[in-house]
Amino acid sequence: MKLLSIKMLMLVVILGTAMTACGDKDSEKRIAELESRLADLEGGANTFSPAVTAAPATTPATKPDGPLPVIEWEAVEHDFGTISEGDKVTHVYKFKNTGAIPLIIETVRPSCGCTAPNWSKEPIPVGGTGEVEVVFDSKGKPNSQNKTVTVTANTWPQSTVLRFKTFVTPASK
Repeated sequence: MKLLSIKMLMLVVILGTAMTACGDKDSEKRIAELESRLADLEGGANTFSPAVTAAPATTPATKPDGPLPVIEWEAVEHDFGTISEGDKVTHVYKFKNTGAIPLIIETVRPSCGCTAPNWSKEPIPVGGTGEVEVVFDSKGKPNSQNKTVTVTANTWPQSTVLRFKTFVTPASK
């Protein structure tokens, strides 16, 4: 019971720090250290990656039997190039369901509060297409930025990590 309380406390600290520390290298390092300590307490490998929420505990360890949807991305990485601090930029990651049953996106989680996702909420039929739109707000985010968006769906594996990068030219003061 005490171990469960420690795990919950660590998770709250990690998530709280991640939500408030977007772009702060010292905070990101501290988050990684806390995640490592949490993994040690759990007695296994680190199941968290820096500033990315882990998959739900109900994730099966092996591929489920039966037909599954397959999400085929046009691209999983994007480079916005150089933008000015304060700019909001948008990219749409497009995909197709090449599997045997309808595809359902369960969640889309950005690694940072500076990134807002929007995605296809309706089931995507076999052969159908969908998209995940990502809007990055560069306000207060000068210099090199590398962000992720984790898409969880009824596919195998359940999660796909979409990545984008940009260089934000600092605003003159």
